[in-house]
Amino acid sequence: MKFSHCEDKRQDRHLDILTDEENGLRIIVSRLGAELISLARINEAGEWTGFLYRDNDLSAPSQGWANHATVMGYYLHRLKNGRSLYRGREIKGGTHSFLRSKTWHFVESTMDEGASLKYRITPQDFSATEYPLSVALDLTYKIEMNKVSVLFEFRNNEPELTAHVAFGLHPGFAATSFESFRLQMPPGCYRRHFSPGNYLSGETRDFDFAGGEMPFPRNELPGSCVLELVDVPVREFCYVDPPSGRWVSVDLSGVPFVTLWSDGGPFLCIEPCWGLTDNHEQRAFEDKEGIQTISPGGELRISFGMTPQLASCD
Repeated sequence: MKFSHCEDKRQDRHLDILTDEENGLRIIVSRLGAELISLARINEAGEWTGFLYRDNDLSAPSQGWANHATVMGYYLHRLKNGRSLYRGREIKGGTHSFLRSKTWHFVESTMDEGASLKYRITPQDFSATEYPLSVALDLTYKIEMNKVSVLFEFRNNEPELTAHVAFGLHPGFAATSFESFRLQMPPGCYRRHFSPGNYLSGETRDFDFAGGEMPFPRNELPGSCVLELVDVPVREFCYVDPPSGRWVSVDLSGVPFVTLWSDGGPFLCIEPCWGLTDNHEQRAFEDKEGIQTISPGGELRISFGMTPQLASCD
């Protein structure tokens, strides 16, 4: 296989472009937020076709969601009133925490057995008010066999304290319109966590799903459909936009939660989540729903994958 990596600067953004030349697959990552801003394939006309909402567009939209695939952590979604207590210490932050607003360190690109881009955040990159423990994160995007995988590698440098983190990715997949996309969900047992006003109410509903198109009306997507994958043996979700011929298989093996969201624009966010938003009756940070733990001196490695394809349009 032939891969290439090049750098670009555009609108004050430092970008890394990784291309699978043989299979016509490309990703573009902004070092600001380590955000995937383009996921694209070559179509039959030899042109790049983007799969993300506003793919490769760095301009600010006049309205609606302005991102492409936000990296979330060390908490995700929201802290109630922008603050919480972690081991009795106050932490503060906005939506999806601080990773999205940091310029990440570019570590390396590799070109053997697939190709990858690795980025890093260290404790020197955030304040004690943002997160008080010494925990670092490496994030790797890898292209292999027509699949793009995303690997989170946390390292807890605390010699005695267990670290608590919540994280995930917030990719928005492009559609011709809000009405045109379809999402096929695998069979299994799901638990829906209701979050009116963006915070968990504590109300849940378990349901057995036979598999097929998502069982939620579209008008519920702006309020988020937060799903726990209780017993879903094969966790492959298939997003399809029939008018454009774009479809993406999202492999959520090992992912405990997924959030489905759209603001009514031409996209659907399928967000793998390791943790949930705050409860309306806020808990201590270490007691948040779905929080992940890392033992003193330990590591946490988690990944998921996306396979974008182009179908012929009749």
